Amino acid sequence: MAQTIAFAGKGGTGKTTIAGLLIDRLTHEGKGPILAVDADPNSNLNEVLGVEAGQTLGEIREAIAHAELDGASTLPTGVSKQDYAEFSFGDALLEAGSYDLLVMGRTQGQGCYCYVNGLLKTLIAKYARDYEYIVVDNEAGLEHISRGILPKMDVLLLVSDCSRRGVQAAGRLGVMADELGLRPQTVGLIINRAPGSLREDLDPGIREEIALQKLGCIGVVPSDETVYHYDAEGRPTVSLPSDNPVRRAVDAIGKKLGL
Repeated sequence: MAQTIAFAGKGGTGKTTIAGLLIDRLTHEGKGPILAVDADPNSNLNEVLGVEAGQTLGEIREAIAHAELDGASTLPTGVSKQDYAEFSFGDALLEAGSYDLLVMGRTQGQGCYCYVNGLLKTLIAKYARDYEYIVVDNEAGLEHISRGILPKMDVLLLVSDCSRRGVQAAGRLGVMADELGLRPQTVGLIINRAPGSLREDLDPGIREEIALQKLGCIGVVPSDETVYHYDAEGRPTVSLPSDNPVRRAVDAIGKKLGL
């Protein structure tokens, strides 16, 4: 089975940028095939990677859920819900060379989604066997993993900004993972957008909070204006030069994880 690496953190911490750069590192190290999963409805992993997103699993889920209510009248004639799900899943899987991208899309609306979630879980488990790594950019709530739709994670990377409140939020996510029974083999904290004076060593107050939250910090990613300018210009983050400090910091995190 593939090794699943999941990113989590409150909105705005930059976890999507780090997830995208880690995926890019894995591809350049020849450690594919890789399945990249955008599991955050507010995320734009495809933009970080520089590819166009297609149909989302949320759209497939809505179509099948409506078919449940309408007696399958909304599906193509003669097509079962299971066949439609499998066909649509293959269409939603974007092949981008050394990795594939799957966008989960919006969370479910009103009504019962047990049947369609079961279908998606089965399909993802089937496809997961074809990959060495699955890298998941989650929303903070870890919904898709906690529901069992995505494979159980092996590595949980909690991304925080360089603040006490951010580290406290990451600590709560770590507790949530325990409460949900996810039990990843490795849990690591990444401090992102550290100011210049803190690139080499975190402020004592931040280190104290990390210890209070019982988190192991596996990397500090500096603040860098180039990342901002790339985003403003619509350029994919993975096209950052090899000597960019953010890319170098993510490469160091990958090495620590043995990736």
